[in-house]
Amino acid sequence: MSINQSTAIATAEEARIAREASKTFAALIPNQKPLQLTVTSDDDIERELTLPPTAVRLLFDILEQMALGKAVTIIPVNAELTIEQAADLLNISRSFLADLVDKNEIHHRKLGRHRRILFEELMNYKKKVEESQKAALEELTAQAEELDLGY
Repeated sequence: MSINQSTAIATAEEARIAREASKTFAALIPNQKPLQLTVTSDDDIERELTLPPTAVRLLFDILEQMALGKAVTIIPVNAELTIEQAADLLNISRSFLADLVDKNEIHHRKLGRHRRILFEELMNYKKKVEESQKAALEELTAQAEELDLGY
């Protein structure tokens, strides 16, 4: 599956609305039951709709990010990314990512001459790097405490 994404950046008014909506959704998250909603369209037609608990959680996460004014992108876990798309998501250079792929640090597949990386594999790599960074910071903190550097 190729990547099919849309990115949304909230306006100030949308961020305000998202902040209010996220407060309402926060109370519904622990429920873990389908959520019944009544939606009113511009022409005042009301429609009932049911959201599964997972969708409620995702919608809450989206609203939280929008409330903070952050851009939100939805990408399917099984999406395949180009080197350029994957590098953009990790905020690293294309050449650095290509080196990681060539060293098999990130699993990929070849499609002709092109390499494709599953979004899930990219997130696994990101998690591994973040865990390594956290461990290094904890070690530095422990050393600073041993040396009584005031951290």
